Amino acid sequence: MNILAHLLLTTLLSTTALASPSSNNTTTHYPALTSPLGPVINLGYAAYAGNTTTPTGEANGTVAFFGGIPYAQPPVGELRFRAPQPLDETPASDGKPQVVDARNFGPACLQQPAVVGVGSEDCLLLNVWKPSNASEGDNLPVVGGGFYAGTTQGFPLYPWVTQDQQIVGVSMGYRLSVPGFLATPSLLASGDGNAGLRDQRAALDWVQRNIRSFGGDPQNVAIAGESAGGASVVMQIAAYGGQREVPFRRGTGQSIGFGPMMNDTQNAELFANITQWAGCPSSPESTALACLRTASLGALVSAINHTPLGAVSPTVDAAAGADAFLPDRPSRLIAQGKFASVGFTGGHCSNDGRTFVGGAPEDLQTEEEVASVPFKRWPGVTNETIQEALALYPPPSNASGAEFSSEYDRASIMAGDVIFTCMDWFLAEQMMRKGVQDVYAFQWNAPDPVLLKAAPYEGTMHTSDIYFLFEGTSADNAGFTFTPFNSTELALSQTAIAYWTSFASTGSPSTLRLPGSPEWLAFAPGYGRMVLTEATTATANATGAGTASAWEAFGDAHVERCLFWMREDVTAQTAV
Repeated sequence: MNILAHLLLTTLLSTTALASPSSNNTTTHYPALTSPLGPVINLGYAAYAGNTTTPTGEANGTVAFFGGIPYAQPPVGELRFRAPQPLDETPASDGKPQVVDARNFGPACLQQPAVVGVGSEDCLLLNVWKPSNASEGDNLPVVGGGFYAGTTQGFPLYPWVTQDQQIVGVSMGYRLSVPGFLATPSLLASGDGNAGLRDQRAALDWVQRNIRSFGGDPQNVAIAGESAGGASVVMQIAAYGGQREVPFRRGTGQSIGFGPMMNDTQNAELFANITQWAGCPSSPESTALACLRTASLGALVSAINHTPLGAVSPTVDAAAGADAFLPDRPSRLIAQGKFASVGFTGGHCSNDGRTFVGGAPEDLQTEEEVASVPFKRWPGVTNETIQEALALYPPPSNASGAEFSSEYDRASIMAGDVIFTCMDWFLAEQMMRKGVQDVYAFQWNAPDPVLLKAAPYEGTMHTSDIYFLFEGTSADNAGFTFTPFNSTELALSQTAIAYWTSFASTGSPSTLRLPGSPEWLAFAPGYGRMVLTEATTATANATGAGTASAWEAFGDAHVERCLFWMREDVTAQTAV
């Protein structure tokens, strides 16, 4: 889900990546090139001039930025609704290609709601942040953005690379909504389904081939994502049922959100609706797709805007056989151990469920409302399953020690547990059972103050963590604002960035943590998680502690509920 709370995979996410063991480690050295625009990286087939000006306008900063770099052919015309096609990376005959201005971000992918003039189909672009003095051969860990909700502009990795001058950051755009996830029988069978996920993989493969030129190490890449981005991390880990090597070594999934995944009948209904609004016939399928590929941008925008939010999203594409990106639902692949054995950190915001419960406190005051309102999002869940779920969440009480003080609290925790606050635990548990060593968990317990002001009852709502990880970012359909931190917010931001980049670089959040930060223990030995919390000004002044973060064990009730929601018969109904 994106920052607007109800859009699924309609925006971008952030990623760090590690190369697969089979990566080509040979490096071809091309002539050094210069440009009055800024520092130049020569990839042989293309050369890019970057920007070392800081966000505050100071020249010659410690971070060099290179934006809008293509990683695949533009998915337009005949390539619309197809898997990403590789670039021609044949080196220039003299090794001196023309220098391209890469000082700024390229266009974002089309959003939902879509607007002509906001975003572009030609959006398979990535961005690189590197220490200004990093050069080929430094082999710095590759950490970055590219899977977070919104557009890459709204989630800059500048503060990450500024704080840790031993990493390279990468973010990528990928197709969203109808352009990225249109599903028809022929698209799914041909390996063109889940194009948005395949875009992400193509960007990571580009990193493998080219990141050395920026000073990065393709053998040390990690991916991370929030919400739909967290779902992308899970799907990249479970891609191809774990049967292919992955172009990354570690992944961080934050507030993992997706589903319910559409079945064939639902996808057919969506396709008929899309063709209607694009002015195309709905059958035969080959004629419909040919029409859609030649339809105007305005027609495509109309089709996107008349599609239910979140409906066009990743789907099982088992019909593609060995090329199936998602041969089954992610929950089933995880339960069966069919995923890559990479390091994993997973967690969520304390009140993720309040964003998705379906109403405000006044809308959820009775058990009958608790049994209906949150499940409008999950129409496949039977009444029998709902009643079984209610039994796991005791009715509210004013008694001392009661878990819930209102039906709203009860419903919100339930709404979060369906996927957002349980999928991370489930994957960590299955990773542990598979013998993966670097597995960690967290809970984010500091609210986004901008969103909190708008809806105080939501507390530490969905996406609160990315406010702190990305300079106070706040977004609305490809437009972003950044709110300056106060002293305690800045302390938590710097603490969290250090944990995130430490895990991406070393496999442990604690190895490179800031002095004074508590040790982040592994998931398995203590069966617990780090709770990241902002310190009060008084506490910070009195103790000198930067944050109030601390490690805690998982509660038995949370584990029991997650076991229920991740049970095979239940995930068959939620379709995750």
